[in-house]
Amino acid sequence: MVNHPVNMLYPALLRALAWLFVSAVLASVFVHTASAAPVDGLARQFFPQADRVDDFAGEPLAAPVYEGERLLGYVLRTSDIAPVPAYSGKPITLLVGLDLEGSITGVDIVQHSEPILVVGISERDLQYFVHQYHGVRTDQRVKLGGSKREGYVTIDGLSGATITAMVMNATIMQSVQKVAESRGITLRGEGPLPARQATSPSAQPDQAAPFWWLGETSEPFWAVVWRERMWQVAVLSVALTILVWILLFQDWLTRRPRLLRYVRNGYLLFTLVFVGWYSLAQLSIIHVLTFVNAVVHEFTWQAFLIDPMIFVLWSFVALTLLLWGRGVYCGWLCPFGALQELLHKAARRLKIPEYDFSALVHERLTALKYVIFVGLFGLSLQSIGYTAKAAEVEPFKTAIVMHFNRDGVFVAYALGLLVIAVFNRKFFCKYLCPLGAALAIPAPLRIFDWLRRRKECGRPCQICAMQCEVQAIRPTGEINPNECHYCLDCQVTYWDDHRCPPLSEKRIRREKSKAVLARMQTPPPEPDSRKNPGLDLNQ
Repeated sequence: MVNHPVNMLYPALLRALAWLFVSAVLASVFVHTASAAPVDGLARQFFPQADRVDDFAGEPLAAPVYEGERLLGYVLRTSDIAPVPAYSGKPITLLVGLDLEGSITGVDIVQHSEPILVVGISERDLQYFVHQYHGVRTDQRVKLGGSKREGYVTIDGLSGATITAMVMNATIMQSVQKVAESRGITLRGEGPLPARQATSPSAQPDQAAPFWWLGETSEPFWAVVWRERMWQVAVLSVALTILVWILLFQDWLTRRPRLLRYVRNGYLLFTLVFVGWYSLAQLSIIHVLTFVNAVVHEFTWQAFLIDPMIFVLWSFVALTLLLWGRGVYCGWLCPFGALQELLHKAARRLKIPEYDFSALVHERLTALKYVIFVGLFGLSLQSIGYTAKAAEVEPFKTAIVMHFNRDGVFVAYALGLLVIAVFNRKFFCKYLCPLGAALAIPAPLRIFDWLRRRKECGRPCQICAMQCEVQAIRPTGEINPNECHYCLDCQVTYWDDHRCPPLSEKRIRREKSKAVLARMQTPPPEPDSRKNPGLDLNQ
């Protein structure tokens, strides 16, 4: 740990970060935010020859569209027919056009509360996604992404919003199916569309029933998503089981520093690549605020079950908060934290100098993340959509979910934080992360203290406090559970009889005692008469 004149420059550093953050928030204002678009205008886009749109009526609700007295088709709102809840716990409302041949003539998003659609998806990508439904018939099966499959219409999904895309697909296809059945719409002269029996997809081989079907007797949408991602859940479950064993047998592992180094680096790489970049299971402060919002208003498990990876991770985090504190997630399971950690380790291998703030400056800076969290929490009481924009203080969407494929200001902000992390270990996590602040609040309630300390820690020994690069150990020797990332470095020192002074003293005394005992047990050498040739011992 090195104190450096950089401590005098931290106000300028904070101003630069604040400028990047404000720029990112201002830029996000120009990202598409769905609002209540006029039905008539969209209906005429879906049916260019239309001159009249009647009111929504019938069961299910749909608005007839006419050219003179000739019926052209219907427009429908998906939230009126198939209100599948998304991440926010609320359904996404889409306006869909359906002609008399059972084909979709257009789709547009009317209203939603999805944070990922506000700040994570560009207008161009969003419009491309919904426009792919043009021409899809109500009797066709829709498959999102992947290779083409016989009997299915393949539609490109939304990168970074896979589950949200699945929700929109489900609500679109179920809605048009119900309207077509209720209005007796024919398919290319084949007669009225037959009612589709609501059967569970798992009851038919090769998923004969489309995965978007959500009939009254079929399995819920979240169950279908879980089946689609079961292998990812299995891999994550195995990894979490391994992590539990690492934590339970940490004493054995920390006595073997080389093995711990390989295990930890491998786990961080797994977290970054599989949990983060591949599965997009980066937890966010938005998840916390959405959960609180749902509890206050109308809680439903279905909204939180639609992404199995996120659900499993949050369940594990809830358990580990009680047993070990916030450090397990922040130190082992956060993809952006893992990216910072790996960059910092690479920098140490390359002999890049490390700069840490003084204890006083560090203590002041740690308060920033709590200020950010309280601000976001207050804003979430008004609007989750606005909160999602402000939550761009988290670079998670840019660096992990969107793979840096965003506008320049977002990428510059994320890269700036990563560059700082090269010189100051996990800078963002220590000082700016609102999710870390939220997890730190219940951290003191943990049941056990797993990290070992000695009575000499802090009085007078300062080895661990000086070596802790996240500065989570107070000068008095206590480990601050609000700041600890559970890297186990201090536990390696705890068992090292060359680095831990109390153990080192015992080792030295033990070695001296062995040396004295060895000398006492060694017989004195016999005199050598050859050294005194003039001496006759027989005389």
